[in-house]
Amino acid sequence: MTASSPPEDDDKTLFMEAVRGVRKLKQDTISPLRAPVKVKATRAMARKDRAEAHPFSDLYEPWLDQDGPTRFRADDTSAFELKRLRRGDYAPELFLDLHGLTQEEAKQELSALLLAARRNHIDCVSIMHGHGKHILKQRLPMWLAQHPQVLAFHQATKEWGGDAALLVLLKTEQ
Repeated sequence: MTASSPPEDDDKTLFMEAVRGVRKLKQDTISPLRAPVKVKATRAMARKDRAEAHPFSDLYEPWLDQDGPTRFRADDTSAFELKRLRRGDYAPELFLDLHGLTQEEAKQELSALLLAARRNHIDCVSIMHGHGKHILKQRLPMWLAQHPQVLAFHQATKEWGGDAALLVLLKTEQ
């Protein structure tokens, strides 16, 4: 290094020599397997959805066994179906994540999920309520127990969310 050249020029020269012959890479893009489906909701569909939505009550408190994991079975549902749900024999086809929602927003999303499941003839869904302050974890079973479409629900297996989620078995119309 000479006394007349500043050290920055030497660094720049060394860098330019090191990257000589390097060319710019073309950005790879990965396209999804299929394009997302956009559903255009009409006003008539929105009115029909509101009419079919189930009004969940916060006053109704069904008897739920407090020992062990959260679970429920409707009177006309076999105990074996609840056992199959607990073992993970049913794989959920729809998922709902309630993290960060208020109770009113959670009710609306839950109603929309159950409506979508009925329309698509889906018999098992997973609803993630999370841990948080346990508000939704306490309210969700109460809401589900009062819905006529719900046959049973059980705390999810670790594969589907563990104690932060519920697997719900639903009536399907054939």
